[in-house]
Amino acid sequence: QVQLVESGGGLVQPGGSLRLSCVASGRISGITVMGWYRQAPGKERESVANIVVNGITNYADSVKGRFTVTRNKIGNTVYLQMNSLKPEDTAVYYCRMAAAGRNLWGQGTQVTVSS
Repeated sequence: QVQLVESGGGLVQPGGSLRLSCVASGRISGITVMGWYRQAPGKERESVANIVVNGITNYADSVKGRFTVTRNKIGNTVYLQMNSLKPEDTAVYYCRMAAAGRNLWGQGTQVTVSS
């Protein structure tokens, strides 16, 4: 069974940067999309950034120009580089990989942007 292991969250000051990583723990095939979602307290989970297997990316308007999603060559790891962080970016960030009609989710990593 494939599991997604996230890392890289933490506390950062406004304007700072963090880089999140999400690694599939086992073999995975048929991935169509890899990406990141986030959920703040009292709010629904929202899509942040996604990358398809051919490298095309898309971003939520709220993060466009500040966040960059990438993947490794093998295609089992997805990253989220977050720059110019704002307090409103504070949330639990979840990685997602879609494969063969299934959604695989990481356990979440807390990102807190505060002075």
